[in-house]
Amino acid sequence: MSPSLVTPRFRLLRYGLAALLLALLIADRLFPPPLPGRDSPHALLIVARDGTPLRAFPDRNHVWRHPVTLNEVSPLYREALLRYEDRYFRWHPGVNPFALLRAAGQWATSGRIVSGGSTLTMQVARVLEPTPRTVAGKARQILRAVQLEARLSKDEILTLYLNYAPMGGVLEGVEAASRAYLGKPARRLSHAEAALLVVLPQAPSLLRPDRHPSAARAARDKVIQRMHGSWPEADITDALQEPAYAQTLREPLLAPLLAERLKKTAAGRPRIDTTLDPQAQQTVELLLADRLGALPARVSMAALVVDNATLEVRAYAGSADFTDKERFSHVDMVRAQRSPGSTLKPFLYGLALDEGLIHSESLLADVPQSFAGYQPGNFQQSFHGPVSVAEALTKSLNVPAVEVLERLDPVRFVSLLRRGGLKLEFPKGGEPNLAVILGGASTSLEQLVGAYTAFARQGLAGKPRYTPDAPVEEQRMLSAGAAFIIRDLLESGGPMGRAVESGAGIRRGIAWKTGTSFGFRDAWSVGVSDRFTIGVWIGRPDGTPNPGFFGANIAAPLLVDLFNSLDAGPPGRRTPPPNVKQERICWPLGTRASHEDASLCQQSRLAWTLNDAAPPTFPDRLRGGEARYAIQITTDSQLRARANCHTGPLATRPMARWPAVLEPWLDEDLRRRAIPPAWVASCAGQARPESGLKIVGASDGEILRRPVGGNAPLLRLEVRGQAGGPGPGGEVVWLVNGRPSARLAAGKGFEQRLAEPGHYDITVLDDTGSYDRISLSVR
Repeated sequence: MSPSLVTPRFRLLRYGLAALLLALLIADRLFPPPLPGRDSPHALLIVARDGTPLRAFPDRNHVWRHPVTLNEVSPLYREALLRYEDRYFRWHPGVNPFALLRAAGQWATSGRIVSGGSTLTMQVARVLEPTPRTVAGKARQILRAVQLEARLSKDEILTLYLNYAPMGGVLEGVEAASRAYLGKPARRLSHAEAALLVVLPQAPSLLRPDRHPSAARAARDKVIQRMHGSWPEADITDALQEPAYAQTLREPLLAPLLAERLKKTAAGRPRIDTTLDPQAQQTVELLLADRLGALPARVSMAALVVDNATLEVRAYAGSADFTDKERFSHVDMVRAQRSPGSTLKPFLYGLALDEGLIHSESLLADVPQSFAGYQPGNFQQSFHGPVSVAEALTKSLNVPAVEVLERLDPVRFVSLLRRGGLKLEFPKGGEPNLAVILGGASTSLEQLVGAYTAFARQGLAGKPRYTPDAPVEEQRMLSAGAAFIIRDLLESGGPMGRAVESGAGIRRGIAWKTGTSFGFRDAWSVGVSDRFTIGVWIGRPDGTPNPGFFGANIAAPLLVDLFNSLDAGPPGRRTPPPNVKQERICWPLGTRASHEDASLCQQSRLAWTLNDAAPPTFPDRLRGGEARYAIQITTDSQLRARANCHTGPLATRPMARWPAVLEPWLDEDLRRRAIPPAWVASCAGQARPESGLKIVGASDGEILRRPVGGNAPLLRLEVRGQAGGPGPGGEVVWLVNGRPSARLAAGKGFEQRLAEPGHYDITVLDDTGSYDRISLSVR
């Protein structure tokens, strides 16, 4: 052949090949392989901090697929997969011609398909674009496999197989199969388990280990036998003896309500990692489920566990039982707005400490009082008389809390809470008032627990974090000193509580507080240890009352069990901040014992003080004048006298007044020291009401009858001094059932219409502390 003929033919061949390559390139661009993209349907998996599935949501085709990377799958599985399915995967261009020729020969000699000759790349192509098992279908697979190899690395192709290989039923991918059948992540597969999942895609329906264990084992053993020379013989022997077992397919269901909450933030992601600890979550759910039998129908529970160091949530139970619709299972009570009852009291006293209004043993009055018409009562309908801040907090007394809130101001209190991250919601048109401290607003368990972390974090409250990438959001709720003091009071009762070893958490290092909303609708308990802050809510999500359900008897026991199960370690040793000191203070003045005359220190108390402040007892609500005053007494008989009625020598004695509302509650010993002595005989005419009082107009124990159809009886009373009638200048305070009713001149009569049947205690007292009391009944 002459050279002149070779050149045109060579050129023609070259141009023909170029045109073919160009056509293939254009075809590849026009008909790319259907690679999964960001918008491809996928399941959503919510996992715990260690990767344990909490809950999975299928894709729109109801397929379960849990995305994994190569490094998240056991090397045993990867090794067995390549050895059994495609040992030349790393070297061929997507198609193994020798395997295809072998498959064609088997088909020609037997008349049926014995092996498909497919590479892993071809299997990925068939999964991404299903084709019929025909020659044309096989050709399409080959073309798609070549396209995949041109676009993706070998690791990327293998990752597609790991995530999309059919595993039986609605399961796709090795991770979904491992979790569903074996109850473990794919990174922890044994030799036998790896072999089982390798062979499963060959016939997913026929080899399912939950339905066909014998067939699954036989197929698995073929894979294991193929691993001679790659796996140690001892491991192969053990793997062959291992049964092919599988658990019943079921959806993971831990923290289901949190999963639903986070699902709304997925934004196309196939997986959301959370901060939850799976063991802690399971423990919380089991403890809640254990109490269901003792609860009435339709009562639910919620619990939240937060790590103090990181603000990460370790357990989240939004309802008592996610499967029980009768208990409003789908209502997330971690987020619901409810009345917090008394759980805000620790913040009130902490903020009052920071404002310099109180110390831990400030004298408060737990007696019936009226605050501009608001008359709070205690939960147990009883009163304790003189109490300290520490006692008022640990016993959750209402009247002292309202007394402190009145001094702090409700609007300022709510504003300071909001500054610290705890936002209270009020009814439409409602504004902060004194009732807020007793539950007259609403908040959520989530916000409450976040606020309580301040007691373990030097006064910094934090927003609970549910995902590792959530930012740390914290706000200053209290000073470090105030947070230390309040936590110590809640844990042990403070210095006085430790003195008698009566603190609720003194041996466990737990500071906790309970709360009950009006009408027994909500029972709360929130506690703080060095490690965790835990909150519990129990009630009916529809707001129906549960009489007899209150924080101390229904929520607190569950809180204690949660701490016992999750944080059983010994408490660490805490030291007070530099601005917190223990000091002796005196009642009734409330000031330092070292600064007072011994005669004015009628009771000594060991208190926490903050910022070197020992504020005095609040000013008297019922009478004016200074708490300190002086009287004159005779030098011989120590009786009270004045120079205008006594000719002998006189001495001056300093005195300290108790708040007028507390004087009737003092024991005899305190009364002898607090109330001035009797007048000397020559000054008896000076007595007026301070020498002793007597109610006249009704007798103690009298029963008043209410006329049928008539008006309620009108009570008319007067007061007399025991040593003569009261003078016109003195004033007395009248109390009905402990609540101030009127302040009148001593000579003016007191009238009260007794509108309701029942028991009435009538008390009269004067500015010196003298009083009289009678009891009446209306029938």
